[in-house]
Amino acid sequence: MGEAFKVVPIDKLSSIITLVLIVILLYEDVSMKSAVGSLLIIAGILCMVL
Repeated sequence: MGEAFKVVPIDKLSSIITLVLIVILLYEDVSMKSAVGSLLIIAGILCMVL
């Protein structure tokens, strides 16, 4: 068995990377709901890492 807690932040970060690439490459607008959700995911990642 491996240490899954080391993989979880990287997996969560992939959704943020996807959102950034959608905005940069496809010029999509980001709704307020998506922005708040992304910030909450980032806050959760920071809590897991620290």
